[in-house]
Parts: sequence; C-alpha cells; structure tokens
Amino acid sequence: MKDGNSPVTQADRDSNQFITTKLGELFPDDGILAEESKDGAERLAKRRVWVVDPMDGTKEFIDKVGQFAVMIGLVEDGHPVLGAVYQPTTEMMLFAVKGEGAFLQQAGETKRVSVSDLKAPRAMRLVVSRSHRSPLVDAIMQALEIEQDVKSGSVGLKVGLQVKQDSDLYIHPNSKTKEWDTAAPQIILEEAGGKMTDCWGAPLSYNKEDTYNRKGFVASNGQAHDEIVSRIEPFLSDMD
Repeated sequence: MKDGNSPVTQADRDSNQFITTKLGELFPDDGILAEESKDGAERLAKRRVWVVDPMDGTKEFIDKVGQFAVMIGLVEDGHPVLGAVYQPTTEMMLFAVKGEGAFLQQAGETKRVSVSDLKAPRAMRLVVSRSHRSPLVDAIMQALEIEQDVKSGSVGLKVGLQVKQDSDLYIHPNSKTKEWDTAAPQIILEEAGGKMTDCWGAPLSYNKEDTYNRKGFVASNGQAHDEIVSRIEPFLSDMD
C-alpha cells in the first residue's frame, strides 16, 4: 500500500521502470512525470514532458478482472498533444496525436474512432467506477435524469468507452486523480470529438508543481458539455 491507502504491485513498478527507461533513451531532452517514479523539479522547466501511468486500474489488476491499462501521454507547454492507452488483456490500443484524429488498434486492424452525437444529457450513458463509485456520482446522475450507466475500471478505459460510443459521459467529482490519470485519455477524447475540463468547466493543465487534478474532471461527447457543467455545479461543494 502506498500513501493514501492505494495499492501498488510489482507489475506497476516493473512497467514504470521499463517505460521511463525507454523514454529517457529515446527523448533525453524531455521531462518525465511517472506515477511510480520520484518526482523532481527539473521537469517544470521542460517544454515537453512525458506523463506516464504504468498501470491505471491497479485494483482491477489485483482482482483479475482485466480492466486496467498502460497510459502514456506527451504534454507540450502544459497541454496534451499525444496519448496512448493500452489494455494488455485484450491487446487493445487507443491512440491520438493532436490534429490527426483518434484511433483504435486491435486484432491487426486500425480504425478511426469518434464520440457519439447525443445532445440530451438524460439520454446519455454515464460511465462509472467499478471499484469506487461514490454517492455524489449517484446524486449527479439523478439530477441529470440519466438512467443508464456502464461500469469500468481505469480512467483510460472509461474514456475508451466514450470514443467507441459505448458511453457518452464520464463525471469524476473527486480531487484525487493526478495528471497521469488524464493526460493520455484527454487527447484521445478530444481528437475523437469530445471534451474534457475540470468540474467547473475550466481547462485542465499539466506539468504543474502540484500534480493533482484538484477540481476533478468532466469528460463528455462535447454536445452538451457546458450545460452538464452548469447543472452539476450545485453538487460540487460535496466534492472530495
């Protein structure tokens, strides 16, 4: 167990070591921010920083349900410009580069992906956490009159459900995620036509000294993002 009572496994650490070593060899002038590496102030002076979550969904890995992913994002000047989310158990990879679209690669095939075009929040399918769903999310779901939910582990895989049009909205009213949880998923979602902001509608920023997403985040298909942000605001005083 790490500080904050979150689990870590040898697989997390081995994956982290492998990825950060390779990135350091390939891009020696770039900074690296990785979940299982000691952070340092030197990355703050870098224009380009790789943001790595070596295993997003450790609880699901431990429970052997397969809903975990490796996530690698590249941030330039505080904004994600490249991202990859890989699910080893299904050999599925989602990836995107800014301005070039979002893609799904699986079973030897690569295809472009895009979010749904649903406009009414009440018709949307909300993706929720498999392992730590909160009463606040249930209250927000009721306020938005959403009746359908989809359960998944891993932030990256939740966003993956959106770009594959298996869900339409993901709301995370919690201050405990960090930059490596959202960097790669954000650029994939945006290149698929969606939108991700904090819970008040402000842009997420990266390569900060404080790596937490203190104001949570909302990830949507972009069709009613501002309306959703406005309607959830009365609940945010209860945000953890």
